Amino acid sequence: MSIKYKIVLLFVALVTLIVTIGGAAVYFFSAREQQATFRTRLKNRAIITARVYAGLHDDNYSVLHRMNSVTVASLYNKSITIKGYDKSHDFVYADLPGDTLLLNPAIIAKTTIGQEYYFTHGKKKAIAMRHEDVSNNFVIAIAALDLDGKESLKQLQKILLLALALAAALSWLAGLIFARNIIRPIKRITGEVNLISSNDLSQRIKINEASDELTQLAATFNHLLDRLEDSFTIQRRFISNASHELSTPLTSISSQVEVAMQKNRSPEEYREVMQSVHEDIQELQQLTRSLLDIAKTGSQGSLDLLEVRLDEVLFKVIGDVKKHNHDYKATLNFEVFPDDEQLICIFGNANLLYIAFKNIIENGCKYADNHQSTVEVAVDKTLVNVKVTNKGDVIAEADIHHIFQPFFRTGTAQQKPGFGLGLTLTKRILSLHKGTITVSSHPDTGTIFTICLPNILATHQ
Repeated sequence: MSIKYKIVLLFVALVTLIVTIGGAAVYFFSAREQQATFRTRLKNRAIITARVYAGLHDDNYSVLHRMNSVTVASLYNKSITIKGYDKSHDFVYADLPGDTLLLNPAIIAKTTIGQEYYFTHGKKKAIAMRHEDVSNNFVIAIAALDLDGKESLKQLQKILLLALALAAALSWLAGLIFARNIIRPIKRITGEVNLISSNDLSQRIKINEASDELTQLAATFNHLLDRLEDSFTIQRRFISNASHELSTPLTSISSQVEVAMQKNRSPEEYREVMQSVHEDIQELQQLTRSLLDIAKTGSQGSLDLLEVRLDEVLFKVIGDVKKHNHDYKATLNFEVFPDDEQLICIFGNANLLYIAFKNIIENGCKYADNHQSTVEVAVDKTLVNVKVTNKGDVIAEADIHHIFQPFFRTGTAQQKPGFGLGLTLTKRILSLHKGTITVSSHPDTGTIFTICLPNILATHQ
């Protein structure tokens, strides 16, 4: 069942329930009002009849008969019974012979002076009242059928049932209109989403001016599409560049092997070819390792995050840079070494942070004229700031915005070994640690990479 008809059925059920409860309340209070009205009529007739009977000084009941015949239309199938209850006046009057059972001893016993007693006599509703004066002590009972009340309640019942059926029908139609108006924007969103495919993620869902839940849903879809489009764009660019970069060493290896196999060569010539192929394979391994590192940092949920002392990571990086290349030199300086070690501790992954800082510091040594990088560390209450400075080729302002893209290399870096993946990997690692990296390059100050990472105190806030 579609959600539209679920809404309609729910709407009809609610309206029907409300109308049913309202109708039942109207019927209940109408029946009570009808009963009270009929009892008032019985009481008034009993009082009048008792007064007339008390005024008679003989057993001539013709006045009562004439009064009953004149008011016959007021009470249907009426019966009046009068019975004395003292020893000196044990008399009985009944306008319907044989109906004296209306006042049996049990009914008489329940009557009191000044109070009426209501009961049922067969299908009739009855009232019994006690009357006492100087000359007469008797109980009067009047019973009658409430035909008008029953007919009125039957008519009311028919009207209420008709109103219930009409309310259900109208609520069904109103529910369809109501549900259609609710579902229409959802259908529009669904239709617009169906037009979006992986080949074209540029389309977006139209957002209405109304600030409601559907507008928020459309905005959420658009934000999701923005992230998907960015991911697909990066993926396509990455695959294109990776395939191109991987093909370069493979083509070189294939060409060298093919040339070497064209004729017999001396052992020295084969050794030279093997040495060149070995270098190309090492480059291919390094490129593949960099691509795998970038892929591994694509999901924050897969990181193993622990407390890491950033100074220890930097000391290890500087030591390894010097160890792997004796021409490189890196120095580490602290503005003020903190007394509280938590100021220099961050919540992260030590291996990934090692890779990120090694790329920055090693690049600084690689592109510096003197192959030297200076690392300066400053801390405050919430951040650890690391500046890596080198005096080398200046990065053009136009290139600064692109150096973090995969495989991008500036014009001056084309002659240097590398693949253009180190800064891409570094920025991704720092982003996973909620850090930032900025670059400035000037002939006077050199090239400065500024890295900001939140320390443990900021993480716990």
